Amino acid sequence: MLTSVDTDLLRVLADPLRLRIVTLLANETLCSTHLIEETGARQTNVSNHLKVLREAGIVETEPCGRFTYYRLKADVIASLADGFADLAETARATAENNVKRSCP
Repeated sequence: MLTSVDTDLLRVLADPLRLRIVTLLANETLCSTHLIEETGARQTNVSNHLKVLREAGIVETEPCGRFTYYRLKADVIASLADGFADLAETARATAENNVKRSCP
């Protein structure tokens, strides 16, 4: 089942630019310069979104000279996916068993 931690992650991922960044980072480790080029967003905007993603524990950083590379933490996304899979299984079981609350 989805927990309050998961709902916080959902709020973070609900932003279209953050979701785009996460999608890009799923394919490769990138620095902010790459993300600016790929998204067309301003540097300050990308940096602010990366800060939110870091604070939420969705991405991790790797210093490399004067650049900082960002990597998606797959286990966080997998945990969120597992929560949705559990939710879907519960919904299937509810539908198959015709579970419904009677009206007062």
